[in-house]
Amino acid sequence: MPKSNLQSHLTSRRHFLASTAAAAAVASTTTLGSAGSLFAQDAKAAPFKISLAQWSLNKPLFAKKLDNLDFAKIAKEKFGIEGVEYVNQFFKDKAKDESYLSEMKKRAADVGVTSVLIMIDGEGALGDKDAAKRTTAVENHYKWVEAAKFLGCHSIRVNAQTNAEYEEGKKLAADGLRRLSEYAKPMGINVIVENHGGLSSNGKWLSETIRMTEMANCGTLPDFGNFYEYDRYQGVTDLMPLAKAVSAKSYDFDENGNETKIDFRRMMKIVLDAKYHGWVGIEYEGSRLSPEDGIIATKKLLEKCMDIA
Repeated sequence: MPKSNLQSHLTSRRHFLASTAAAAAVASTTTLGSAGSLFAQDAKAAPFKISLAQWSLNKPLFAKKLDNLDFAKIAKEKFGIEGVEYVNQFFKDKAKDESYLSEMKKRAADVGVTSVLIMIDGEGALGDKDAAKRTTAVENHYKWVEAAKFLGCHSIRVNAQTNAEYEEGKKLAADGLRRLSEYAKPMGINVIVENHGGLSSNGKWLSETIRMTEMANCGTLPDFGNFYEYDRYQGVTDLMPLAKAVSAKSYDFDENGNETKIDFRRMMKIVLDAKYHGWVGIEYEGSRLSPEDGIIATKKLLEKCMDIA
């Protein structure tokens, strides 16, 4: 082929390949259509993840209408929720039962559900004035640290319970929490405290207590309720800098789907302003709606708050 014809041929071929690639790109975009926009949306992570606190179903669980082993499946298949927060009261004699815990773990894995944490009650006051009782309380929690590790949880939720006054109670609770956190640290488990009555329902007291432990794996689980005589919005603000989980407490809803006692948008703005983007657990405690309807209503409200970020 003469040089001039060859040059013409190569130029035409380059134009052909460029136009073909452009057409393919257009075709690809056209074919993807809405799927392409969905992919773009997925690329932007949600500002937080929604989990389900087992306490939301405490009535049917206590009544034996539901089984603890079915909790993960119910969360996923009934409510479309992929994270669960267990309550030790519903398997309190199983903390060292590897066979039972293995079944819990398997059932969660089978439905693609993450075991987030275990809420621990009834194991003694970590801030007890009696040193021996305080030590017993610390050691009573060890088995739950181990169970949480086995299940793949990131934390156990404990109570900063004390029978001492403000300042002394702070020191005693910090002592118990520090020792428990030291035990949990090598296992990669956090020890987190909820505002859950007594001095712990004072946001200032609880945040100061956690800081006194000087343990990075000791933090808070701010609950939207449970503040009583302390302003709930100030309380969550106090606790969020130390938060490793969040509990979206709900009681009832108006005709627009808003919680009647708690301004969820205001709460979630406090949460997100603290740069928290982890699990937010639904904890429905109302009586007018059924547990199932209360969970659904709370989930819908949290989903509406996704645009805050």
